[in-house]
Amino acid sequence: MKPTTTLAEALTPDGAKLCLQTHDRHFSVSVGGELLMSTRAWRSEAEMAELGCAPFAAAGSKRVLIGGLGFGFTLRRVLELVAPTVEVEVAELLPVMVDWNREHLSVVNGRLLDDPRVKVTISDVFEVLSKAPPERYDAVLLDVDNGPVALVDPGNGKIYSDNGLRVLSRALAVGGRAVFWSASTDRRFMRRLIAAGFLTRSIPAKAYPQAVRETHTLFVADRIHPSQGNRTAPLATPAAVEVHPPPAARLAGGVEDAPGASRSDRPRDSE
Repeated sequence: MKPTTTLAEALTPDGAKLCLQTHDRHFSVSVGGELLMSTRAWRSEAEMAELGCAPFAAAGSKRVLIGGLGFGFTLRRVLELVAPTVEVEVAELLPVMVDWNREHLSVVNGRLLDDPRVKVTISDVFEVLSKAPPERYDAVLLDVDNGPVALVDPGNGKIYSDNGLRVLSRALAVGGRAVFWSASTDRRFMRRLIAAGFLTRSIPAKAYPQAVRETHTLFVADRIHPSQGNRTAPLATPAAVEVHPPPAARLAGGVEDAPGASRSDRPRDSE
């Protein structure tokens, strides 16, 4: 039986113990004794990057914001897809996650943090969005909790709220795309995205490349120009389902200041 080795430990802002471990060539992070993330389950994170970058993968002078570093699988796929001139900002609430990626996880994706296209911001991604100039980002990839339902940290709900979607819409360029990772589907969240003026799709995603079933959900939200009205546009993926155009002339306008939300994830290798 192969042993489990603890590589590092730290405390979260609320005092819970964060633990980085390795077992059988894979890595995991647990919080308070419960699995938070694992390098075994990464496919849906890579697909989030593919969906988010699809509209402009070959273009330069674009900006991508990734909310939550994790083990860097979303970051890796973004950098594989985008041009050398694209700016990629990673907002990570816990500085220890950045440290661990550099010190212990260089064999996974930690070396990507030194890519000249990458800027790491130690901050809540909601704070980054709320302080961003209008239309700053062409893609925003949000992996900040278990999704809009069954939140690990209730404070994370703000990013999925009506106000949170106004914050996102203001920071997203017209024609830009946001993708939300979720452990499950949520029709109420779909309705909030539509009401906020996004062209919205719900995409099933696999946790593992070899998985038989899609157990995760990716919510794709395009900020369209009001002149597009209720027209729908094809999504650059073969797995698009539940296509919902937004109401005409309902693109989010002003934005209210919103407090940040902490990042917390539940296990994703439940296949």
